[in-house]
Amino acid sequence: EKKFLINKEQYDNLIPILLKYMDYDEYCKDGRNYSIYNLYYDTENDDVIRHSIYKPYYKEKLRLRSYRTPKSVDESVFLELKKKINGIVNKRRVVMTLGEAYDFLESGKRPQTEDYINNQVLNEIEYYLKNNPVYPKVYIGYSRKALFGKEDRDFRVSFDSKIMARRDDLSLESGSYGDGLLEDNIYLMEVKILGAMPLWFANILSELEIYNTHFSKYGDEYVKYTLERQNSDLRRREKIC
Repeated sequence: EKKFLINKEQYDNLIPILLKYMDYDEYCKDGRNYSIYNLYYDTENDDVIRHSIYKPYYKEKLRLRSYRTPKSVDESVFLELKKKINGIVNKRRVVMTLGEAYDFLESGKRPQTEDYINNQVLNEIEYYLKNNPVYPKVYIGYSRKALFGKEDRDFRVSFDSKIMARRDDLSLESGSYGDGLLEDNIYLMEVKILGAMPLWFANILSELEIYNTHFSKYGDEYVKYTLERQNSDLRRREKIC
């Protein structure tokens, strides 16, 4: 998984070239963006994200994801355990209703399923919950455009924009609002591939002067939140003095 921050000009130049080699994914109806809404779970002391930002050999995050704002607890959502081992990302997820997800995460009531794979994922998440006292800490929503390689379906490029985050009103039902994590007309491009990057894609990045960077939605939100809290404490102490 590689990440890049690009501007509007680079984005506009890149998309037509990518479409020669790639197709939009199933959620991009007629090439339109789709929305992703997430609740990230962490401990009271933010142990999960604090561990993650130090780029350890192994890390994992639990999040609840939806592709639209749920109108009721009967709508389907995805509970995901995202793992990264030495830079290699593996995502385990299971589908359930929003009500089932809240019951599982808040009281440990496990959803019933006959599907073998779903049960295996639930086992992993159940184990994670037993060893990590987590609860909702951050909401992050954004708009995404995603493409897959025509010849290699494992080659995926996505563009995220309008990334919004908040630390209150932590429910998927409340919709996407909060503080922006990126400047206007800046896109987070994520590249996922098994093996080597295609030569044609590497050449395009070079021509458009697009360079690899480090960006984590939850990680950068946490750093921003921490700095704002420190500055607020400093101003309060100065006012007292």
